[in-house]
Amino acid sequence: MNIVKTTLAYIDDGSSYLLLHRTKKEHDNNKSKWIGVGGHVENNETILHAMKREIKEETGLDVLHYIYKGYVDFYMYEKNGLYKQRMYLYVVDKFQGELIECNEGDLKWIKKEKILSLNLWEGDKIFLKELDNKSKFHLRLTYKNDVLIDVKGPKYI
Repeated sequence: MNIVKTTLAYIDDGSSYLLLHRTKKEHDNNKSKWIGVGGHVENNETILHAMKREIKEETGLDVLHYIYKGYVDFYMYEKNGLYKQRMYLYVVDKFQGELIECNEGDLKWIKKEKILSLNLWEGDKIFLKELDNKSKFHLRLTYKNDVLIDVKGPKYI
């Protein structure tokens, strides 16, 4: 099975995370959801380079320091069969630059204690609770028709 590699970063200003409210793309698997910043790892690109590139493209910010948190494996049963994605998760705690308008949605600083009340994927609620944990982790989430049907982990690595 082919595994799609992606990155996701939560940019941290100390009390808030910069989130992307996915509202602008017509056909978007994340439509109306609040997520971190990230995207696909391109061919011949490292995971770290992909994370930094996606942040620059979507926010205009440059990464100065980051913390690798671990990875999440997604298994998604869709009309066309099983789709697997491995998402490498980061917290960016030092950055510079000015925010730009994102063509995928609206960027907004959200207080950490308010995030779980937003329209999030159910699985995101699990790994968001791990971002302040010092340990790296692995999590496996299985979705069917956008409904979370199985969770394995988090397993600390």
